[in-house]
Amino acid sequence: MVSGLLAERWNCADVEVLASGHDAGGRKLPSNAWMALRRLGWTVTAPVGVRVNDRIVRMVQEQAGRVLRSASWRAGLTGGVLATWPADPRKRTPQEWEQVRASIPGGEHLPSSVIKSRTRQAARFLAVNGRLPVDVFELEGVPRVARMLLLAACDRQQATIERSDTDPRRVLLRLQLPTRPDPRAYADWAWVACPIILPPTVPASAVLHLPTLRVIGRQVHADMAYSHPVPKARRTGHTVAVGVDWGLNTLLSAGALRLHEGGRITALGAGGQFRAAGILAKQHRLRRLSERLHAKADHYQRLAGRDEQHHLAGKLAVLRAEIRHVSDRRTNLNAALAWAAARWAVDQAIASRASVIYVEDLRSLEAKGMGATLNTRLSQQVRGQIVDRMRHLAAETGIAVVTVPARNTSKHCPQCLTPLQHRKAPDKPTVAGWKWAVCPNQSCRWQGDRDHGAWRRIAARGLTHQAKTVTDKTNGHMVIRAVVDKLETAAVITKSHRGDRSKTGPTRRKPSRPAPRRRGAPSPTRPHSRAGKRPEGHAPTDRRLPRAAHRHQGVNTTSTPTTGHQPRGAALGAGFHFHAHASPARWETIPETQPDSGSLS
Repeated sequence: MVSGLLAERWNCADVEVLASGHDAGGRKLPSNAWMALRRLGWTVTAPVGVRVNDRIVRMVQEQAGRVLRSASWRAGLTGGVLATWPADPRKRTPQEWEQVRASIPGGEHLPSSVIKSRTRQAARFLAVNGRLPVDVFELEGVPRVARMLLLAACDRQQATIERSDTDPRRVLLRLQLPTRPDPRAYADWAWVACPIILPPTVPASAVLHLPTLRVIGRQVHADMAYSHPVPKARRTGHTVAVGVDWGLNTLLSAGALRLHEGGRITALGAGGQFRAAGILAKQHRLRRLSERLHAKADHYQRLAGRDEQHHLAGKLAVLRAEIRHVSDRRTNLNAALAWAAARWAVDQAIASRASVIYVEDLRSLEAKGMGATLNTRLSQQVRGQIVDRMRHLAAETGIAVVTVPARNTSKHCPQCLTPLQHRKAPDKPTVAGWKWAVCPNQSCRWQGDRDHGAWRRIAARGLTHQAKTVTDKTNGHMVIRAVVDKLETAAVITKSHRGDRSKTGPTRRKPSRPAPRRRGAPSPTRPHSRAGKRPEGHAPTDRRLPRAAHRHQGVNTTSTPTTGHQPRGAALGAGFHFHAHASPARWETIPETQPDSGSLS
């Protein structure tokens, strides 16, 4: 039923009517998709001989309406790209970039990679058909229908959900399902009880809503929706912020900064890194495997042509099934990696008691100019998924997630804004790359990992520009659009030190006080073991050197200077009392003497 409704309304006119938000009489359309479609008169009927109730029709209209509403954005994007088709689709000039962004709704802040991908899709259509497509509905066919039930469009006559009185983690979902594939009457529908155990992330006081049921293989997954009060995230007034920087091998680098009353910014610790080298390596292996499978499948397709009886048709079907399997593995791996990275970043903010997380604007992170392999790795990163999940997790604790411009965050010093010098890391001289950054300013001389310097710059820029934070009306995300030079000069981090300890005057003379001689009182007795106090007495500190020289310390226990001052203790092996380096001493048994004898012999 959803497929039939989409095929009927998959055109530019109907999508524009639904996206306008008003019906023919000028009234505002409801927010629920199924109610909006009913206001417009877009109905759907069940197949002949199949009896379903009105709640099933609601789910059909809700699913189709969501798909049609999402097509409106793609229609505007594709229309803007086709209206300003460049002379060379592979490389636009600056003037052509300005034209295409001006023709796309909200194109000023749209990532370049999105426009490029839509351009490649239209260029492929041009190569096959010899002309450009009219719109996105000719460029893309009717989308496939997901196997799911949107129970949110139902009421208690179709589905109910309630918590257990004894255990809040146990939930009972009751819904009507057909007892046969083609129910002929309402008697062929029966109530089915589905017990669900909620994960510990769902609060016990949360209000549960009807879930979305998805069929995956032979299992049914329930996407549980719930509501609970959370603190509201603020756009301004932040004093502690976490900056997050993206990397290729080091996926995330993050740390916290504090803004003081006078505008001074200090770092709270050295920061941390989220490394997922093993998962990224597996991701790249799956990518290379997918590329080989696609190349082999394309080769089989060229050999077989349109002949369904060709002897390679069976192998081609097997290859396509394997391609879908590898694609599913990559999707699951990316989703797991995105959730783990987002959880780590939000935990950093919670631990540092930050009220905002500043991340780089993804629009500037474009894969270009680094070779085919590296560009592919960059373009297939899950940065967009990480930011979306980061916003979801941070909203639960009232932490704002704000995107800031990424220009020169890795180029300038976080303490003085001087352009950095990049080189190999001192602890990894054999590893290729320029991960280590050194400030050439002699009064600063900051050095460290370039990613650590980048998150400092991102967080400092966000704290100084927080008054420029705006909320995007299209998606509700908080962003900082541009960098103000006057505010940027204050986005520097003050060095954390104990203060100036240099000598500014003569040393204050300590008052003389009578003190007993070091050997005036015997040390307490101790057990005969290796641990415990030092043996009674020390080597004398006066000028009686022969006794100190009697301790079997050779003259080679210190480096005796050949010119200038020659310490007497060093020549006679007196240990560290006379400018000698410490060395393991071979102690000789010292005979016990009276405390006040004043002699060791």
